[in-house]
Amino acid sequence: MINSTSNKQVKRVINLQAKAKARREEGLYAAEGLRMCREFAPSEVEALYVTPAFEGQKENKEWLKAFSYEVVTEEVMKAMADTRTPQGVLAVARQKTYALDDLIKPGKENAPILLMLLENIQDPGNLGTILRAGEGAGITGVIMSRDTVDIYSPKVIRSTMGSVLRVPFLYTDDFTAVCTRLKEHGIRLFAAHLKGMNNYDCQDYTENMGFLIGNEANGLTEAAARTADCCIQIPMAGKVESLNAAVAASVLMFEAARQRRAKG
Repeated sequence: MINSTSNKQVKRVINLQAKAKARREEGLYAAEGLRMCREFAPSEVEALYVTPAFEGQKENKEWLKAFSYEVVTEEVMKAMADTRTPQGVLAVARQKTYALDDLIKPGKENAPILLMLLENIQDPGNLGTILRAGEGAGITGVIMSRDTVDIYSPKVIRSTMGSVLRVPFLYTDDFTAVCTRLKEHGIRLFAAHLKGMNNYDCQDYTENMGFLIGNEANGLTEAAARTADCCIQIPMAGKVESLNAAVAASVLMFEAARQRRAKG
Protein backbone atom coordinates (compact mmCIF):
# COMPACT_ATOMS: atom_id res chain seq x y z
CA MET A 1 0.00 0.00 0.00
CA ILE A 2 1.21 3.50 -0.85
CA ASN A 3 0.90 5.60 2.29
CA SER A 4 3.15 8.59 1.59
CA THR A 5 2.46 11.64 -0.52
CA SER A 6 6.22 11.78 -1.17
CA ASN A 7 6.02 8.57 -3.18
CA LYS A 8 7.30 9.02 -6.78
CA GLN A 9 4.10 7.63 -8.29
CA VAL A 10 2.00 10.02 -6.25
CA LYS A 11 4.11 13.00 -7.25
CA ARG A 12 3.82 11.96 -10.88
CA VAL A 13 0.01 11.87 -10.71
CA ILE A 14 -0.10 15.26 -8.99
CA ASN A 15 2.13 16.66 -11.75
CA LEU A 16 -0.14 15.23 -14.45
CA GLN A 17 -3.16 16.79 -12.78
CA ALA A 18 -1.55 20.21 -12.52
CA LYS A 19 0.52 20.68 -15.68
CA ALA A 20 -0.49 20.47 -19.33
CA LYS A 21 3.19 20.29 -20.26
CA ALA A 22 3.65 17.13 -18.21
CA ARG A 23 0.59 15.58 -19.84
CA ARG A 24 1.88 16.42 -23.32
CA GLU A 25 5.38 15.13 -22.66
CA GLU A 26 4.22 11.83 -21.19
CA GLY A 27 1.17 11.33 -23.39
CA LEU A 28 -0.81 10.56 -20.24
CA TYR A 29 -3.54 12.10 -18.11
CA ALA A 30 -5.35 11.40 -14.85
CA ALA A 31 -9.05 10.54 -14.64
CA GLU A 32 -11.04 10.19 -11.44
CA GLY A 33 -14.19 8.44 -10.32
CA LEU A 34 -15.81 5.10 -10.99
CA ARG A 35 -18.01 6.31 -13.84
CA MET A 36 -15.06 7.64 -15.83
CA CYS A 37 -12.68 4.84 -14.95
CA ARG A 38 -15.20 2.18 -15.99
CA GLU A 39 -15.02 3.61 -19.51
CA PHE A 40 -11.42 2.45 -19.90
CA ALA A 41 -10.28 -0.84 -21.35
CA PRO A 42 -7.34 -2.28 -19.41
CA SER A 43 -5.06 -1.57 -22.38
CA GLU A 44 -5.82 2.16 -22.10
CA VAL A 45 -4.69 2.41 -18.48
CA GLU A 46 -1.05 2.73 -17.47
CA ALA A 47 -1.72 2.81 -13.72
CA LEU A 48 -4.78 2.48 -11.49
CA TYR A 49 -5.03 3.58 -7.87
CA VAL A 50 -7.77 2.66 -5.40
CA THR A 51 -8.40 3.12 -1.69
CA PRO A 52 -9.01 0.18 0.67
CA ALA A 53 -12.66 1.20 1.02
CA PHE A 54 -13.13 1.17 -2.75
CA GLU A 55 -11.34 -2.14 -3.17
CA GLY A 56 -13.45 -3.70 -0.44
CA GLN A 57 -16.80 -3.21 -2.17
CA LYS A 58 -18.08 -6.36 -3.84
CA GLU A 59 -19.02 -4.82 -7.21
CA ASN A 60 -15.68 -3.03 -7.41
CA LYS A 61 -13.76 -6.24 -6.73
CA GLU A 62 -15.30 -7.79 -9.84
CA TRP A 63 -14.39 -4.81 -11.99
CA LEU A 64 -10.85 -4.66 -10.62
CA LYS A 65 -10.11 -8.25 -11.67
CA ALA A 66 -9.35 -7.01 -15.19
CA PHE A 67 -6.70 -4.53 -13.97
CA SER A 68 -3.44 -4.45 -12.09
CA TYR A 69 -3.64 -1.67 -9.51
CA GLU A 70 -2.08 -0.04 -6.46
CA VAL A 71 -3.85 0.49 -3.16
CA VAL A 72 -3.32 3.93 -1.59
CA THR A 73 -4.47 5.47 1.66
CA GLU A 74 -7.36 7.94 1.74
CA GLU A 75 -4.86 10.71 2.47
CA VAL A 76 -2.77 9.83 -0.58
CA MET A 77 -5.87 9.64 -2.80
CA LYS A 78 -6.92 13.10 -1.65
CA ALA A 79 -3.45 14.41 -2.53
CA MET A 80 -3.59 12.90 -6.03
CA ALA A 81 -7.19 13.83 -6.79
CA ASP A 82 -8.31 17.11 -8.29
CA THR A 83 -11.73 16.86 -6.63
CA ARG A 84 -12.51 17.71 -3.00
CA THR A 85 -14.26 14.42 -2.31
CA PRO A 86 -12.57 11.71 -4.41
CA GLN A 87 -14.48 8.48 -5.01
CA GLY A 88 -11.55 6.23 -4.19
CA VAL A 89 -10.39 5.37 -7.72
CA LEU A 90 -8.04 7.20 -10.09
CA ALA A 91 -6.57 6.08 -13.41
CA VAL A 92 -3.52 7.28 -15.30
CA ALA A 93 -4.58 6.74 -18.89
CA ARG A 94 -2.92 6.97 -22.29
CA GLN A 95 -3.92 9.89 -24.48
CA LYS A 96 -5.60 9.23 -27.80
CA THR A 97 -4.20 10.66 -31.01
CA TYR A 98 -6.04 11.40 -34.25
CA ALA A 99 -5.09 12.77 -37.65
CA LEU A 100 -7.19 15.15 -39.74
CA ASP A 101 -8.04 12.27 -42.08
CA ASP A 102 -9.72 10.53 -39.13
CA LEU A 103 -12.06 13.50 -38.72
CA ILE A 104 -13.09 13.93 -42.34
CA LYS A 105 -14.47 10.44 -42.71
CA PRO A 106 -18.25 9.90 -42.68
CA GLY A 107 -19.80 9.13 -39.31
CA LYS A 108 -21.55 5.96 -38.22
CA GLU A 109 -23.65 4.34 -40.94
CA ASN A 110 -22.12 6.87 -43.39
CA ALA A 111 -23.79 9.80 -41.65
CA PRO A 112 -22.70 13.20 -43.01
CA ILE A 113 -19.72 14.85 -41.32
CA LEU A 114 -20.56 17.25 -38.46
CA LEU A 115 -17.51 18.98 -36.99
CA MET A 116 -17.04 21.52 -34.22
CA LEU A 117 -14.21 23.96 -34.94
CA LEU A 118 -13.18 25.72 -31.75
CA GLU A 119 -10.89 28.74 -31.73
CA ASN A 120 -9.26 29.71 -28.45
CA ILE A 121 -11.90 28.32 -26.10
CA GLN A 122 -10.50 28.95 -22.62
CA ASP A 123 -13.02 27.62 -20.13
CA PRO A 124 -12.54 23.91 -19.33
CA GLY A 125 -16.23 23.52 -18.56
CA ASN A 126 -17.18 24.92 -21.95
CA LEU A 127 -14.89 22.54 -23.81
CA GLY A 128 -16.05 19.54 -21.81
CA THR A 129 -19.70 20.44 -22.29
CA ILE A 130 -19.23 20.87 -26.04
CA LEU A 131 -17.75 17.38 -26.29
CA ARG A 132 -20.47 15.82 -24.14
CA ALA A 133 -23.35 17.62 -25.87
CA GLY A 134 -21.66 17.02 -29.20
CA GLU A 135 -21.61 13.28 -28.72
CA GLY A 136 -25.31 13.46 -27.91
CA ALA A 137 -25.95 15.47 -31.07
CA GLY A 138 -23.94 13.09 -33.24
CA ILE A 139 -20.90 15.20 -34.09
CA THR A 140 -18.13 13.34 -35.89
CA GLY A 141 -15.19 15.27 -34.48
CA VAL A 142 -13.74 18.39 -32.84
CA ILE A 143 -10.89 20.52 -34.20
CA MET A 144 -9.27 23.08 -31.91
CA SER A 145 -6.78 25.90 -32.30
CA ARG A 146 -3.57 25.28 -30.36
CA ASP A 147 -4.44 27.99 -27.80
CA THR A 148 -7.66 26.23 -26.80
CA VAL A 149 -7.63 24.84 -23.25
CA ASP A 150 -6.05 21.40 -22.83
CA ILE A 151 -8.67 18.74 -23.46
CA TYR A 152 -6.92 16.48 -20.94
CA SER A 153 -7.09 18.93 -18.04
CA PRO A 154 -8.95 17.46 -15.04
CA LYS A 155 -11.91 19.84 -15.32
CA VAL A 156 -12.41 19.10 -19.02
CA ILE A 157 -12.20 15.36 -18.42
CA ARG A 158 -14.87 15.54 -15.71
CA SER A 159 -17.12 17.72 -17.85
CA THR A 160 -17.02 15.31 -20.80
CA MET A 161 -18.40 12.43 -18.69
CA GLY A 162 -16.50 9.98 -20.89
CA SER A 163 -17.19 11.59 -24.27
CA VAL A 164 -13.50 12.45 -24.60
CA LEU A 165 -12.92 8.73 -25.15
CA ARG A 166 -15.40 8.47 -28.01
CA VAL A 167 -15.32 11.75 -29.96
CA PRO A 168 -12.28 12.16 -32.26
CA PHE A 169 -10.41 15.44 -31.84
CA LEU A 170 -7.20 17.23 -32.70
CA TYR A 171 -5.34 20.47 -32.12
CA THR A 172 -3.88 22.46 -34.99
CA ASP A 173 -1.17 25.12 -35.14
CA ASP A 174 -2.84 26.72 -38.16
CA PHE A 175 -6.57 26.89 -37.55
CA THR A 176 -7.48 28.86 -40.68
CA ALA A 177 -5.42 26.56 -42.91
CA VAL A 178 -7.30 23.55 -41.57
CA CYS A 179 -10.61 25.32 -42.17
CA THR A 180 -9.56 25.97 -45.76
CA ARG A 181 -8.58 22.32 -46.20
CA LEU A 182 -11.95 21.18 -44.91
CA LYS A 183 -13.67 23.31 -47.51
CA GLU A 184 -11.50 21.70 -50.19
CA HIS A 185 -12.98 18.39 -49.05
CA GLY A 186 -16.50 19.68 -49.61
CA ILE A 187 -17.22 20.46 -45.96
CA ARG A 188 -19.31 23.62 -45.65
CA LEU A 189 -18.46 25.90 -42.71
CA PHE A 190 -20.85 28.01 -40.65
CA ALA A 191 -19.43 30.62 -38.27
CA ALA A 192 -21.32 31.61 -35.14
CA HIS A 193 -20.91 35.37 -35.25
CA LEU A 194 -22.63 38.34 -33.59
CA LYS A 195 -22.64 40.10 -36.96
CA GLY A 196 -24.02 37.08 -38.77
CA MET A 197 -26.66 38.10 -41.31
CA ASN A 198 -28.43 34.72 -41.29
CA ASN A 199 -30.44 33.14 -38.49
CA TYR A 200 -29.03 29.74 -37.58
CA ASP A 201 -32.34 27.89 -38.07
CA CYS A 202 -32.71 29.04 -41.67
CA GLN A 203 -29.69 27.12 -42.96
CA ASP A 204 -29.28 23.55 -44.20
CA TYR A 205 -27.00 21.40 -42.03
CA THR A 206 -27.85 18.01 -43.52
CA GLU A 207 -24.70 17.64 -45.63
CA ASN A 208 -21.01 17.54 -44.64
CA MET A 209 -20.41 20.67 -42.55
CA GLY A 210 -18.84 22.25 -39.49
CA PHE A 211 -19.61 25.00 -36.97
CA LEU A 212 -16.96 27.56 -35.99
CA ILE A 213 -17.13 28.74 -32.37
CA GLY A 214 -14.81 31.45 -31.05
CA ASN A 215 -13.32 32.61 -27.79
CA GLU A 216 -15.73 33.30 -24.93
CA ALA A 217 -14.82 36.99 -24.67
CA ASN A 218 -13.77 37.92 -28.19
CA GLY A 219 -15.49 35.48 -30.52
CA LEU A 220 -13.84 34.31 -33.71
CA THR A 221 -10.85 36.09 -35.18
CA GLU A 222 -11.50 37.85 -38.47
CA ALA A 223 -9.24 35.39 -40.25
CA ALA A 224 -11.22 32.41 -38.97
CA ALA A 225 -14.58 34.03 -39.71
CA ARG A 226 -13.50 34.71 -43.30
CA THR A 227 -13.04 30.99 -43.93
CA ALA A 228 -16.75 30.39 -43.30
CA ASP A 229 -19.21 29.90 -46.13
CA CYS A 230 -21.87 31.58 -44.02
CA CYS A 231 -21.94 33.62 -40.79
CA ILE A 232 -24.94 32.78 -38.62
CA GLN A 233 -26.42 34.13 -35.43
CA ILE A 234 -28.81 32.91 -32.76
CA PRO A 235 -31.55 35.56 -32.41
CA MET A 236 -31.81 37.01 -28.89
CA ALA A 237 -34.80 38.41 -27.04
CA GLY A 238 -34.57 40.96 -24.24
CA LYS A 239 -31.22 42.59 -23.54
CA VAL A 240 -29.14 39.46 -23.98
CA GLU A 241 -26.39 40.01 -26.56
CA SER A 242 -24.87 36.55 -26.74
CA LEU A 243 -24.85 33.07 -25.23
CA ASN A 244 -22.20 31.12 -23.36
CA ALA A 245 -19.95 29.35 -25.90
CA ALA A 246 -21.06 25.86 -24.84
CA VAL A 247 -24.74 26.83 -24.89
CA ALA A 248 -24.44 28.41 -28.34
CA ALA A 249 -22.57 25.36 -29.63
CA SER A 250 -25.24 23.07 -28.21
CA VAL A 251 -28.06 25.03 -29.86
CA LEU A 252 -26.31 24.71 -33.23
CA MET A 253 -25.36 21.05 -32.87
CA PHE A 254 -28.84 19.95 -31.92
CA GLU A 255 -30.39 22.00 -34.73
CA ALA A 256 -28.16 20.06 -37.11
CA ALA A 257 -29.21 16.81 -35.41
CA ARG A 258 -32.89 17.77 -35.72
CA GLN A 259 -32.56 18.51 -39.41
CA ARG A 260 -30.76 15.24 -40.05
CA ARG A 261 -33.43 13.24 -38.23
CA ALA A 262 -36.13 15.01 -40.18
CA LYS A 263 -34.41 14.23 -43.45
CA GLY A 264 -34.28 10.60 -42.41
